[in-house]
Amino acid sequence: MPHLVAAFDKFRGTATAAELSGAAARAARAAGWSAEEIPLADGGEGTLDALARVLGGELRQTTVRGPLGEPVDAPWLFVPDGLGRLPAPERLALLGPAGTRDGGGPDHAGGPVAVVEAALAAGRALLPSPQGNDPVEARTDGVGDLIAAALGAGARLVIVAVGGSATTDGGLGAVSALGTATLLGRAELVVACDVSTPFRMAAETFAPQKGATPEQVTELAARLGTLADRYRDELGVDVDRLEGAGAAGGLAGGLAALGARLVPGFALVAALVGLDREVASADLVTTGEGRLDATSFSGKVVGGVLDSAGGAVRTLCIVGQTEAGVERHWAGRPGRVDLVSLVERVGETRARRATARAVFDIVAEACRSWPPGVQVACPR
Repeated sequence: MPHLVAAFDKFRGTATAAELSGAAARAARAAGWSAEEIPLADGGEGTLDALARVLGGELRQTTVRGPLGEPVDAPWLFVPDGLGRLPAPERLALLGPAGTRDGGGPDHAGGPVAVVEAALAAGRALLPSPQGNDPVEARTDGVGDLIAAALGAGARLVIVAVGGSATTDGGLGAVSALGTATLLGRAELVVACDVSTPFRMAAETFAPQKGATPEQVTELAARLGTLADRYRDELGVDVDRLEGAGAAGGLAGGLAALGARLVPGFALVAALVGLDREVASADLVTTGEGRLDATSFSGKVVGGVLDSAGGAVRTLCIVGQTEAGVERHWAGRPGRVDLVSLVERVGETRARRATARAVFDIVAEACRSWPPGVQVACPR
């Protein structure tokens, strides 16, 4: 019996990674295949759900300060038995050699673990609609509130997924909410970063996406520069030297100033869900995201899944739409990658309103035509 692994990222605004992975898996099973659903994330939105599937635990909710100070009921994950249920390779993704953090820190395998998603406390979706952007005033206090709640519940390890924030405050809100590194005690923060942007570049890179005018970008960049100096002088951490410190408008750097360890978000999620092991068992892997562009191949889900599949496993990549010229990223890749753009295949209206159903139909077609002979579809 052929086997499919469905490993999607979210299509922002239309379908979650779980909905898309589930649709693909159902399509395969309807065609007589076995299938495994592995919703993925890169340290941004959806990371909490992806890790909850593998870590188990219980979802809790805490009322925190939203990006503009309003109360927000934010969910987070608490895993009382820690990482003990994970196989050793997955635990090592967080704990380092011999089951300890970097070989010398505490072993968290049996201690409580928490997962916090910054977008659920400081994300753009929490801003007033339709035009509630306030890139200068938006803060990350609520993320600090969530981390504090996790520490108060006894978490020895807190994983913070920082992507998708509405903020460019350099993490000052979260740092202020947590006070000092002393609050962390013997607990450890691991920050899953969805980008590798330097701290001082966060305003220039991300603030325009959050509604900032050119004048506000200049103001925010200056503020980040002052904050970087402050973190170095007061907390002894030079965030300018840390890759990914600019993630979430500098939130990653602010948490690093308190002692957090910054790691690539997709690599962390992929390791904890055992992606390489699952992909190796597949006859066909299907993945995708809302928009395929050059950034999709640098620390993001689609590029990571393609790397995992390598030349050994055929891959079907289903995306909402593609950036012109993105096909060049397939050049030189071993193996077979079929690319389907939903907008080109079913039209923009259906691609947005019935995303999961469109994915179901495309995967069902691919499975019915197995073994592979003709490419499923490729955008022109």
